[in-house]
Amino acid sequence: MVTLTHDGAASRIRTGLLFALASATSFGMSGPLARGLMDAGWSAAAVVAARVLLAGVVLLPLAIHHSKGNWQLVRANARLIAVYGLVAVAGTQLAYFNAVARMEVGTALLIEFAAPIAIVGWLWARHSQRPGAATIAGAALGITGLMLVLDVLSGVSTDPIGIAWALGSMVGAAAYFLLSAEGGELPGTVLAAGGLLIGGLMLVLAGVVGIVPLRATTNPAVFAEFTTPWWIPILLIGIVTAAIAYVTGIAATRRLGSRLASFVALTEVLAALIFAWALLGEAPRPIQLLGGALILIGVVTVRLGEPSTAALGDPETPADTQTGIPAARSEQGS
Repeated sequence: MVTLTHDGAASRIRTGLLFALASATSFGMSGPLARGLMDAGWSAAAVVAARVLLAGVVLLPLAIHHSKGNWQLVRANARLIAVYGLVAVAGTQLAYFNAVARMEVGTALLIEFAAPIAIVGWLWARHSQRPGAATIAGAALGITGLMLVLDVLSGVSTDPIGIAWALGSMVGAAAYFLLSAEGGELPGTVLAAGGLLIGGLMLVLAGVVGIVPLRATTNPAVFAEFTTPWWIPILLIGIVTAAIAYVTGIAATRRLGSRLASFVALTEVLAALIFAWALLGEAPRPIQLLGGALILIGVVTVRLGEPSTAALGDPETPADTQTGIPAARSEQGS
């Protein structure tokens, strides 16, 4: 029985890492695809609003199927879904848009991607989960790697309002991981679909009242080696970089815990570099490659410092009831 339980926990962590990498890779594709649309005349807010609304619509049939008519469970988690949509989806995006309007993109991203540090602090303060030496060392390596990849040393904004908005986006990013670990038996597809639809509608509302600019065109999107109709990158950015990214991200967080999942998510910047190279012809510089190596080393270091059990939030809950994605067979035998 002990062996089966250990094997189940190990399988849960392996599948969680795979989901986390799939989520980070999917999220990483969004930037290069969005660049093609923005070069074609789209505003950043319009791209994100279309992205999350399309993802919510795509996931809605799956969410209805996975809920199995248990609307009482959905109602019981209505607050979680609403907060997820307002804070983790819409709030993060709005804060980031306002930050980059006042400061360098690299600096804003660095502050947002410091979310794992905020999660470590929250878990320590709220749940007495004191970070070990490996977690602290991995965090230092990961943040150093981010600074090199994003090249923030070339110019740092001191605009206090911009920094405040960037910190807001960091809080939203941290909330994404913390909220993704919640919900008990609520399927991940339900949480993702509801949150994306609520977040998308809030972004549209923000555009209507003038908080962010909403502008879209039907001009073709031009990339490094090809030109494509506008609707193709829209489909990719909605289905791959949002629907798949959010569902696999929730699945990963519920298996790994919010702390480890947030550190693995730092690999998103590596995926963004690769896709920018492939789609936009923007080859990474040697210092960015060094930064990417430090991020990977940092993630591995944090992983080695984590407990060998499953997710920190509720390790006894089967993964399939939490996310709507089947759990590993070995878990069922434990």
